[in-house]
Amino acid sequence: MYFEKWQALGNDYVIVERDALPFELTGARARALCAAHTGVHADGVLLLSPPACSPFVAQLRIFNPDGSEAALSGNGAREAALYLHRRGRAREPLFSIQTAAGEVRCEITSPSTVRTVIGRAQTRSEDYPAGGEDGLGELEADGARWRFRHVQVGNPQCAIRVGDVHELQALDLEAIGPGIERHELFPNRTNVSWWAVCDERRIRARIFERGVGETSASGTGAAGAAVAHVLDGGSSPVIVELDGGELEVDVSEQLDVTLTGWAVPVFRGTISHELLRDLDEAE
Repeated sequence: MYFEKWQALGNDYVIVERDALPFELTGARARALCAAHTGVHADGVLLLSPPACSPFVAQLRIFNPDGSEAALSGNGAREAALYLHRRGRAREPLFSIQTAAGEVRCEITSPSTVRTVIGRAQTRSEDYPAGGEDGLGELEADGARWRFRHVQVGNPQCAIRVGDVHELQALDLEAIGPGIERHELFPNRTNVSWWAVCDERRIRARIFERGVGETSASGTGAAGAAVAHVLDGGSSPVIVELDGGELEVDVSEQLDVTLTGWAVPVFRGTISHELLRDLDEAE
């Protein structure tokens, strides 16, 4: 079974084609494929299938390393878009991918960069049912009170502004993150982004991703922080500095979000017969 591994700002995914799989990709199989020592080791799996209808060039399903599914990944969508373009599945620079979160419109801007229109952000959603129209709220986790803004941008984001970059860098996300991800306010769990202002158009962010933990980057996490920054009075486009690099996030007056950034392949190969057997036997 052929696969490729890609990364965007250190956020790495295994890309597989549904038609190349000898079985259905389940959560258990995704966990086994992402495993550090017995699998390929990745932050998730991007499963590409033929499109159900036009104008899409492909359908994209996104599996987290814990086996759960994400409706959208900003970094994963860029990796999938460049993979499809390089393999001739998307010959034109402008095309669309179908995801569980809806249409993702892609524009290839160079051999390793792509602009993706990922949809309209919302500050009220059923992922934060107790929230008001502005998405603002407060919760307690790890012995501290945190003020946040809920942003739904293909998946739920809990964006938390902190005082400055020094405070941001001092945070222990592995201690704080799980309590917020699984807080009772968020029935479907949530991604969490802590962010600090650098200037009107630049912020620094750290991400704790639902089903993953702290990551070097997250496209939707960056988008959630950028939307929160703009709603707090910042200007768009926003440069979001992440541990793995920078993303440009354009936020319109209607909160339509466009991500621009890079992605590159890491390696390609075939899954061994032994691992395929183990994946087939996974429940």
